[in-house]
Amino acid sequence: MRPALRAPETQADRVVPPSGFTARLTSFTAGAMAFLAVFALALALAAGRLADRWQDALEGTATIRVSAPADQQAAQLRRVLGILSTTPGVAEARALEPDEQRALLEPWLGPDLPIEALPLPALIAVTAAPPGYDPEGLRMRLAAEAPGAVLDDHSRWRRPLVTAAARLRLLALAAIALIGGATAAMIALAAHAALAANRQVIGVLRLVGARDVYIARAFVRRFTRRALTGAAAGTAAGMAAMAALPSMDEAGGFLTGLAFDGLHWALPLAIPPLAALVAFAATRAAAFGILRGLP
Repeated sequence: MRPALRAPETQADRVVPPSGFTARLTSFTAGAMAFLAVFALALALAAGRLADRWQDALEGTATIRVSAPADQQAAQLRRVLGILSTTPGVAEARALEPDEQRALLEPWLGPDLPIEALPLPALIAVTAAPPGYDPEGLRMRLAAEAPGAVLDDHSRWRRPLVTAAARLRLLALAAIALIGGATAAMIALAAHAALAANRQVIGVLRLVGARDVYIARAFVRRFTRRALTGAAAGTAAGMAAMAALPSMDEAGGFLTGLAFDGLHWALPLAIPPLAALVAFAATRAAAFGILRGLP
């Protein structure tokens, strides 16, 4: 029986070429994928914040549109406000002033809208009190006592928006999973190429008693370090790019709210260790698979 080779771990690392296209491929792949993972993570978090913001902004609010001839609109408005004042679950009901209606229509019709000359319906903003009111019961009461009043509880607007934001978050998480899979595939390919390029060295090591575990460990350790270093650089670049984005307070909107917020800045720090773990598993599987196939 041949004695097992027991060389120091630093000697085992010499089995793997310290430079060449496999080193550059591993480091570049890990860095690029980590950079993309930072943005995918930011997108997932931003989509979650967006869904929560839309849910909070629209939940518990409603609008009643009162349409009636000009000489009857004031009476209809008072009647609807009286109905709301006696409706359980309604915390506040307030008729919008003409200036408020103008502000609502200004983004579509411009700032010089002659709102007084237009036959616009009166609008009532309704705020619900926990646990809320019965929208169907209120609709039936309005239909009976104020036929020109229509309740809009924003559900037809809220549900599609929240659903879209939730699906966007799922897509971002799926992108992170795809990034991890692509990283594993590329690193396994680089390890395969390195093992193939060192076939003769591996044969010599086996002749002097090196076991496959010893040889594989050298490849796994070297490629894991390369992935960790590359992913750390890519993560740092991604976080710097996120920090350079304008804040939501400055510009507003979804795209400017992609930057991490508060403790979320710590989440990208998990990307380099995860990349190293992926590299470890991919390189180990590739190394043992190839070594078992060698004579």
